[in-house]
Amino acid sequence: MRVIGVAGWSGSGKTTLLGRLIPALVAQGCRVSTVKHAHHAFEIDQPGKDSHTHRIAGATEVMVASARRWALIHELREEPEPSLHALLARVSPVDLVLVEGFKREALPKIEVHRAALGKKLLQPDDPYIVAVAADAPLNLPVPVLALDDIAAVVAFVLARAIPVGEVGRHGG
Repeated sequence: MRVIGVAGWSGSGKTTLLGRLIPALVAQGCRVSTVKHAHHAFEIDQPGKDSHTHRIAGATEVMVASARRWALIHELREEPEPSLHALLARVSPVDLVLVEGFKREALPKIEVHRAALGKKLLQPDDPYIVAVAADAPLNLPVPVLALDDIAAVVAFVLARAIPVGEVGRHGG
């Protein structure tokens, strides 16, 4: 498995970019998974559902399965947040894992930048940002990809993704 990250400030369009990248990669025959970091508590379970009752009752893990999908919910309780490395070890084998967020992790990342957001670039301070996907031209020491040129972003992703085992050991 290979991996590359997509980083940027909230509202920059990371999820929108991934929503366009994933089908383009799949169309090329690439099996893709994603790992998304959330900075807040989030719920994928609903009160009133059996799985929610199991979890609230104290189950560490609850697995829900059907003929169409399965999901594993792991409640951390008092455990620390798992590292990206630990999460990647749990991903079923695919060709490419796209990591959204985890902007402080040591893996190659494409920064998503929108000028209208008014935020400074992460790139000058993050040696792991290997390109910036932007909605306006920028003069940077890394490649600048047009945010709407999905074919160019896909080609870059495929060229720069690294083996999962190199996460944390990779210099940008």
